[in-house]
Amino acid sequence: MSVFSTGEVSKRLEISVRTLRYYDQIGLVHPSVRAENGTRYYSEEAILTIEKITILKELSLSLEDIHKLLDQVSMKEILSLNKRFLETKKKEIDNSISKSNTLLHVLDLEGKISWEHLIPLIKQYLIPNDTYEEIFTEKEEEVLQRTLPKMEEDDDQITKWINIIKRIEKCLEKNIDASSDEGQIIASDTILLSKETFGGDESLAEKFFDARKSNKQPNSLNLYPVKEEVMEFMDEAIKKYEEDN
Repeated sequence: MSVFSTGEVSKRLEISVRTLRYYDQIGLVHPSVRAENGTRYYSEEAILTIEKITILKELSLSLEDIHKLLDQVSMKEILSLNKRFLETKKKEIDNSISKSNTLLHVLDLEGKISWEHLIPLIKQYLIPNDTYEEIFTEKEEEVLQRTLPKMEEDDDQITKWINIIKRIEKCLEKNIDASSDEGQIIASDTILLSKETFGGDESLAEKFFDARKSNKQPNSLNLYPVKEEVMEFMDEAIKKYEEDN
């Protein structure tokens, strides 16, 4: 039977000797052999147990929970859990990268970033997926993912939407009402662009804008951050336009 000293195990697994001794003390994993001079040695099986403990710790399990699980889960099950954990982390990282690209694009377009623009990056999981799924059907989700312009990409539609948003912001700055001539021109342009974006699916467009107004749009869509007052102006302008036309 091959055995390895505490020092060798510590070096190979990059775990401190103190940690190994603590594991022994709490009964998590014991040395396989104790020499007369006090040196502790671990068998390959014991080292495998230490590796299992290390992986389970990475899954944010307490040592107490790990102690209960060690004899109940196989290495295959642990590796499968670790794989799922890493896949989730990868998704989170990809999401963060995508949001960073979005903000870089905003910075390129506007020359500055407000603190409000950073909220989606800091609070990435405010809207649970199940909330989103309650709003849109699976088919509608696929359509949105496919058709909506992404802020991390260069797209003419993005520029058109940003221009509309900027025009609304100018109206708000100058206290121009949504029912004004300028507001109604914006409403007309918004409706035309909406038809272009959603392929003429008015039902999906309405559900989407309702979700945006209620802040229930998913972070995964990476949408341009829009202030509440801008959405309110757009909504009022469109309602007035539809009443008159």
